[in-house]
Amino acid sequence: MKKSVIFGALTVAGLAAGAAAAGTLDDVKARGTMNCGVTTGLAGFAAPDANGVWEGFDVSVCRAVAAAVLGDATAVEFVPTTGKTRFTALASGEIDMLARNTTWTFSRDVDLKFTFVGVNYYDGQGFMVPSELGVSSAKELDGATVCIQTGTTTELNLADFFRANNISYEPVPIETNAEAQQQYLAGACDVYTTDASGLAATRATFEDPTAHVLLPEIISKEPLGPLVRHGDNEWGDVVRWTLNALITAEELGVTSANLAEMSGGSANPEINRLLGTEGSLGEMLGLDAEWAKRAIAAGGNYGEVFEKNIGENTPIALSRGLNAQWTDGGLLYSPPFR
Repeated sequence: MKKSVIFGALTVAGLAAGAAAAGTLDDVKARGTMNCGVTTGLAGFAAPDANGVWEGFDVSVCRAVAAAVLGDATAVEFVPTTGKTRFTALASGEIDMLARNTTWTFSRDVDLKFTFVGVNYYDGQGFMVPSELGVSSAKELDGATVCIQTGTTTELNLADFFRANNISYEPVPIETNAEAQQQYLAGACDVYTTDASGLAATRATFEDPTAHVLLPEIISKEPLGPLVRHGDNEWGDVVRWTLNALITAEELGVTSANLAEMSGGSANPEINRLLGTEGSLGEMLGLDAEWAKRAIAAGGNYGEVFEKNIGENTPIALSRGLNAQWTDGGLLYSPPFR
């Protein structure tokens, strides 16, 4: 009986020590910058501009978190990662969060011991081929050479699709989107397959995007979102609710243009709680009352971030689709701020 009590006490103590050790929020505050893992370069999602400043849809999540925690959307060190290196970078502590085109799966959540804090883009795997091939369906790709990023769900989905349709392919392994683009345009592979949003982003950078076609098949579910390490719940909450703040702001009509006006008080209690004029939500996160206001100010609400970086008026030209608000028939839905 005494041994059980002692063992239980040691277990609790061990858990408490582990929890105390996992203090990313405190580390980020003390450091004064946040280290965010991004892709090595994907137009519209994460890529450095001509001056070396990182910008894009996923980059905006990093900047929103930095603004919420540090009061400065530029206080981010961006760490480029590949499909192979991204998880090691997060597990080792090299980065504080990962915000790149990474799919939330069972094994990554459970076996790799990461916590996905939400979905910022609902996607699915597609195929791109040169128009001159005359192919109109992925089922016509028997014997094709396929450029595929290693260490990704894309690699596994491709094998499943070809096996299920009793057709064969020859993989051409690549590690980065830039390498895939080079190999594909050089004719080293007939097909490039990755998330459909990634294909659209890649095609937009081609000299003649119309010479390439995205095939109609979407062969998987790819919920993409930011993730953190298991066991660091306080930091996970900060990243999760920062993303939710951007989503909720769009739903409630809070924009970068009217943010100052809305911060003066609203007839909608949830807007007041979101922007910190009522309640103590910031305190619950270990932040101040205006954390969400700063996150929204960093780049706008979710809709503004989408339209600026990958929307229909950009070269990427993505429609909202599944990424529309739930009130508009999409899947975008944040838990309430209360």
